[in-house]
Formats: sequence, structure tokens, C-alpha cells
Amino acid sequence: MSQEEKKQKPINFRDVSICEATIQMLEKAAKDGVETAFTRAAEMKPCPIGADSACCKHCFMGPCRLNSKDPYAKTGICGATIDTIAARNFARMVASGAAAHTDHGMSMLDVFREVVNGRIKDYQIKDETKLRNVAASIGIEVEGRETMDIAKDLYEELERTYTQVEGEIPFAKRVPPKTLETWHKLGIVPRGAMREIMEIMHRTHIGVDQEYNNIVKQCSRTALSDGWGGSMVATELSDILFGTPKPIVAGVNMGYLKEDEVNIIVHGHEPNLFESMISSVNDPANIEKAKAAGAKGINLLGMCCSGAEVLGRHGIPHAGNFMSTEAVIVTGAVDAMAVDVQCIMQALSKLSECYGTRFFTTNPRAKIDGATHIEFHEHTPRECTDKIVEMAVNRFQNRTARIEIPNRRDLGIHGFSHEYVNYMLGGKFRGSYTPLNENIINGRIRGVAGVVGCTNIRVKHDYVHVECVKELIKNNVLVVQTGCSQISLAKAGLMKPDAAVLAGDGLREVCETVGMPPVLSLGSCVDNSRILIACAEMVRTGGLGDSIADLPVAGAAPEYMSEKAISIGHYFVASGVYTIFGVTFPSIEGTKFHKLLFEGLEEQGLGKWDFAVDPIEMAHKMIAHIDKKRMALGIMGERERKLFSMEDRRVS
Repeated sequence: MSQEEKKQKPINFRDVSICEATIQMLEKAAKDGVETAFTRAAEMKPCPIGADSACCKHCFMGPCRLNSKDPYAKTGICGATIDTIAARNFARMVASGAAAHTDHGMSMLDVFREVVNGRIKDYQIKDETKLRNVAASIGIEVEGRETMDIAKDLYEELERTYTQVEGEIPFAKRVPPKTLETWHKLGIVPRGAMREIMEIMHRTHIGVDQEYNNIVKQCSRTALSDGWGGSMVATELSDILFGTPKPIVAGVNMGYLKEDEVNIIVHGHEPNLFESMISSVNDPANIEKAKAAGAKGINLLGMCCSGAEVLGRHGIPHAGNFMSTEAVIVTGAVDAMAVDVQCIMQALSKLSECYGTRFFTTNPRAKIDGATHIEFHEHTPRECTDKIVEMAVNRFQNRTARIEIPNRRDLGIHGFSHEYVNYMLGGKFRGSYTPLNENIINGRIRGVAGVVGCTNIRVKHDYVHVECVKELIKNNVLVVQTGCSQISLAKAGLMKPDAAVLAGDGLREVCETVGMPPVLSLGSCVDNSRILIACAEMVRTGGLGDSIADLPVAGAAPEYMSEKAISIGHYFVASGVYTIFGVTFPSIEGTKFHKLLFEGLEEQGLGKWDFAVDPIEMAHKMIAHIDKKRMALGIMGERERKLFSMEDRRVS
């Protein structure tokens, strides 16, 4: 078969996705003669040398390509070995991912400062209790003080997360003492995010740091400035400004589009744009404009991580995760899509033209060729979002695309935060993780797994997430989720309490007693910081060791695709968590660099990396690690299995 014939061979879309709505829209796109990431991926295979991180392009004597079959057979032109090259590449992935989350957090901090100083009027502090709790957690006095005085101190303290050149980032105070002691011993406590990212970029320049152990040390320091710094700041300030999520029944999938309404989708990562859009679409004047154009109303949906935030905070339906972003445009029903930053395919601009969808960029950091740019300013946010609504109404009035909306709507419970988990387990007056720890100790819950991250075109869309999680809960592992992964699981019905029938006996009994699903939705990808806080609380509660590295927990990103995921994975590893990735891994097995990530870091008292493509193998590697930690804690044997009743909670 010729190369041209291979390109023309039709794709069986059931081979590339398990999402029925996405499959239906991919088939429509093929009939419409438009390409998507799925068709482009079939024609473009990934570079095997680049995938193994055996290519160095950090200077202009190269690029230098090493042979992955015999990685030590030669070096780069400057003499760089495979370990130096792979460590540099990995470090720059961490730097890029950490910069993305850190910049997101800095944006939230800027908004918080302007709200506190009274210069932004459209947003307010909605959760004063959380403000006080966050301030107290990093040593700010809160008793008897006015809210705004505390808020000003909190701003000044959190600003150090970014600008500080010596010392420790503020949220290091939340790290369990034994874990922090390990960081001190290894010299990886973050100072300030800007310094750590700057230093890692300098050290990976040609002719600077050329010892893989030393490079990885700075990887850890930089990644930790993300997880316990930029990401944590973004999550905590979003909760303070827009409200801390609480469980809410909300819908996922393309069936929530409405043919007789103006459909607007917000896609990206920062919540500010979406919060303002909520105000715009609920403004009676805008609703009247839509009705005057023949629509029954305005229908707002989310996508990717900004969608995940409002899914849990407001119950606004979510149209789909990363690999469904093109498919939702193909419905023809989307009148406007507004984007800000991160995980936005450039192809959306051209695809929107094919279906008449108005496509808007809003952030000065992220413009796209062909998109209409309406800049979003937090001081006057409605100027942007009202304009987008107006143009969406105009598109509704002049629709020409054939509309086909998949008849698929999936409900789940979203919006679990650290605060709500604490309340859910311990009650209003005695919030506590004690019931969780006790049920891990007695074996009813085997352990906890964070299954998070993107969807990736190089594996079957949604499949690895769903099958991995099913296997985990079947084996009594409680699962927590963030980002695109939770949308995969919601579509599969795993975020409803009745999904407990798929869990093992112990986990099922806990879920039925508490009234919770076996998979807890925690928010967007920056909200992985909620998992770090939960791990720290499990250590503080007691009975499961003295550091995060002692806990029977594991993490996975089954279908990761971005550098942000590498930073997230590494800050979990540096925090002490076993972390397994799917799809591919940027190192060559058998090299010293690979051995450091997969074995050496654990020997230093941190977590470790691992890799598997098959979802069942991935799940059982996580279970094996959880069992290893249970064995070390002495809790592998049969114990009396006792659930906490309300009476138990009152006396605990």
C-alpha cells in the first residue's frame, strides 16, 4: 500500500475514542470534509527519537540525535551524554509546566490585590472563612481582625511565592514536618517561583549544568514551587474570590447544547473570564436580545479546566474535555467559543470558520491566527463578555451550519474540596479526616489514588482513564480526580453514588454509608494542589506515617499530553507520591537518568516515577505500591472493620 493510499484510508473512530458523542461528531466531520486532531494524528506519527528525549536542540551546533537502542554509543557534539540531554529536556518541560501554573496563580493574585484595594468592583471576597483559614495556615494572625486587614496581609505574604529570592515559599508551612525535613536535607525547598524557573532555564543552557543528578535536584525545587506555590495560590484565591466548591449535581457532554438557544462555550483555565460570562448571560438585557433574535434564551457551557471550575462551583454543564474540543464545534450549534489560556488547539480557529462559530481570544498572552480578539480586563470585565454575548446572538440569528447535537447527557456529583471532604467525613463541628484514616487502617479502604490529567490523541480517548479507575475502585482504592480526567469519568457514570456498585466490598460500604461516589471530583488541573493538602492532612491526622512518602497513596496521569503534566507529576514525586504516567515517557530505560527517576528518588526519601500503557497494568502497579506502603505501616493484616457512626464522630 502506498503512502498516499495509507493517508486516504478511512478511520474507524470507534478505535480512537470511547466517547459516543465525540465519535458521532468525528463521523460528521469526516462527512463534512473537515479535518480534526484525530485525522491529523493518523497522518503524522510521533518522532521516536524525540519521544525518548534522545534529541538535543539547545544550541545551534545540532540538533544532535542519539540512538535510543544504544544511548551510550555516542554523545552530542559538545560531549553531552544521554543522561545530560534527557535531564535537560525533562527540566525544561518542568520549567514550562511550572511557569504555566505559576503565571495562572500570579493572575489570580493580581485580581485579589485589586479587589482588596477596592480597584476591582465586579469581583468580591465570597468565602471569608476560607480567607481566614488560609491566612492562619501560613502564620497570619486572624483573631479579632477585620477581613480586609487580613486580606492585605495575605496578599503580601503570597506575593513572596513568586518574588522571593531567599527563604521558603509561604505554603511550605503546610508541608508535614518529616517531608519538609527531607526537602531540607536534599536542598530542594523552593525559594520563589520566579527564581526557581529562572535558575532551571539557566542551568539547562549549553555549557552550564551537565550532571543529571544536579539537574534533577533543581527540577524538584522548581516543580515544588508549582505544586506548593503557584498552583496552590491559584486554587486558594479562586475559592476565596468565587466561593469554595461544594458537591453539586451537574451535567457533562454535548447533549447539553440547545438548538433553540444561543450556545456560548468558555474554554481555557482562568476562572475570571467565566465568572464574568456568567453575569453577562444572566443579565436580563442580554437575555432579551437573545429572545428578540428568536432564541429561547442563552445557554452557557464550559470546556476543559475553566469549565471544570464552574462545573463544581456553579453546576454549569461541561461540553467535553481536551480531545472533544473540536468535536463540539462540529455540532454546528456553538454560536461562540471564548478562550483564554492553556490547552487551546490552534485548529479551533479555522474549524470555527467552517461552521460559522464565532471564535474569540480574550487574553493578551494567547492570541490565535484567525480569531477575533476582544481583550478581557478584570477592572471592566463585562465590556468583553457582553460583546461576546452580542456577537453570539448575531451568529444565532444568522446560522447556516447544519446542526447535529448528540443525544447524550451524563450527570454526576462534582465540587469536592478539601474543606468539604473534611466536613463530609467528620461533621459540621468536628470536621476530620479520622474516618478516612481509620478505614484505611482497618482495610476497608485500601488506599487513595489521584487519577488526573489530560486526554491524548496517541491513546484511545477516555479509555485508559475509565478502565484504570474501574480497576482501582474494584480493588477498594478511593479515587480523586482533577482536569480532563474527571470529564472522562463523569461521562462513564463513575461520579454518581450508585457507581459504588462497581467498587470492592469495603469501599462500597464506605460510599454507601457516607452517600458519596467512589470517585471524587476536585476541579481543574491547578486544583491538584487540593490533593497535596489532603495528603498533608492525612499525615497530620495520624496513624499513616510521619511523611507523605509513608502514605498508601498513588498518582496517575493515564493520557497526559502537556508539559504542565510533567511539572505536576514531578511535584507529586518530590512530595513523596508514587506517580505513574501513560502514553509515553521522555527517557530511555536503562540509562542512569531513567534509573534516578524510577528508583533513585525513592531511595532519597521522595516518591518515584513509573510508566505503563495498559490501564489494568497501570492500576495494579498503583495497587502494588499502596500495598507496599500498607506493609511498611503494619496494616496489611485483617483488622476489625468499623465504620464511624455519628455517635463515634461526636466523641472523636
